[in-house]
Amino acid sequence: MDISKLKAFLLSLTEMSAEVIRLYFRQPHLKVELKADTSPVTAADRETEARLRECIHRRYPEHGIIGEEFGKEREQAEWAWVLDPIDGTRSFIAGVPLFATLIGLLYQGRPLIGVIDQPILNQTCLGDNETATLNNHPIHVSPTSRLSDALLLTTDTTTVPLHQDQAGWERLVTSTRLLRTWGDAYGYLLVATGRADIMVDPIMNPWDLLPLIPIIRGAGGVFSDWQGKDPITATSSLATNPLLYPQVIEKLNLPPRCFQ
Repeated sequence: MDISKLKAFLLSLTEMSAEVIRLYFRQPHLKVELKADTSPVTAADRETEARLRECIHRRYPEHGIIGEEFGKEREQAEWAWVLDPIDGTRSFIAGVPLFATLIGLLYQGRPLIGVIDQPILNQTCLGDNETATLNNHPIHVSPTSRLSDALLLTTDTTTVPLHQDQAGWERLVTSTRLLRTWGDAYGYLLVATGRADIMVDPIMNPWDLLPLIPIIRGAGGVFSDWQGKDPITATSSLATNPLLYPQVIEKLNLPPRCFQ
């Protein structure tokens, strides 16, 4: 299948999703519900994903879909789309433009292309594992080589001890220049464009993670789980440049000393 046509279709999906999301953003009477896992959801999340699925069904009816709001359809298909209509719903609800729409395409279970679309700031980041662009301009991860110069991002610091080694996290934080919670999908866009150096999340779902991989790798970066393993089936994430990557992995996973 022609990847250029797939990219064009993916970008058309972001244009459609952006139109829906803008209608709901900062609306004073936006209704917020809680899902079974206590995470929030709005009509914007559901309508956006429903519209995305409708477009995919119409264009590629044989393709599978993995989505946050409406689950899986033929997820074992050779081609499968991964949808997170609003990654960062809490930011969206608060009227903060750090959320984004994530769309990815898997081929035989591996991420082939992905997009991060921020519809309020009009920023669209597209990657295919080999190249990456922001609004059609080539992008690259930062050249930062020392942790002491690095800007570290995460979505929520309070979730680290629930899912990962708190001591490792503290070692990383104290080794970097600055920590900010400019998180969710937008943090990965900042890493891909070289405006931040490291983005980590201690817990992730497939729809949060899989669309990001072709973007970070296409921008020359490294993407793995918290322990340095293949992110395809991961439940955590780490994105950074190749110079910082081994240093970050060491800080996060350094074995504790044994004192005698």
